[in-house]
Amino acid sequence: MKTRNLLIFIIVAVIAAGIGAYVSHQRTTVKLATTATDPALAALFAQTLPDSHGKPQALSQWQGKPLIINFWATWCAPCVQEMPELAAMQKEITPVQIIGIGVDSQENIAQFAEKMHINYPLYVAGTGATEWMRQFGNSAGGLPFTVLVGLDGNVKKVYLGRLNFEQLRQDLKSL
Repeated sequence: MKTRNLLIFIIVAVIAAGIGAYVSHQRTTVKLATTATDPALAALFAQTLPDSHGKPQALSQWQGKPLIINFWATWCAPCVQEMPELAAMQKEITPVQIIGIGVDSQENIAQFAEKMHINYPLYVAGTGATEWMRQFGNSAGGLPFTVLVGLDGNVKKVYLGRLNFEQLRQDLKSL
């Protein structure tokens, strides 16, 4: 009898774990925008945002170029953790350009960029970036959120959460 109860308990636990894993995966899965004419990419390139020095910059200057677009914030620990590796990666991935879009204030981004010596453009979007992330499929608005745009100007992949740099390097090779 005890063996039977234990077996039933194990089966229920395995089923519950499977359901939990499925639900977790569904919440973190991001819809992939597939073309440069996708409204999300077009909406982003239509913006003019201040850079980390407060100077307005048209994001359309990056249209048609291979990009890693990283949505981040100074108050987001995983974002801050991946920034030094993104800065190091920028030196090795020519012609791909990394740009950071901050969900933060201009003052915080400027201080962070100076302190951390970020070598790629940072733009200030504030909370407006949340809507752009949702258009790329990040319905939860979670950070960090990264969009990979290929040599052809099409969105190739999106990443929710801290980047796995080995995976990103593999994805860059397939461009």
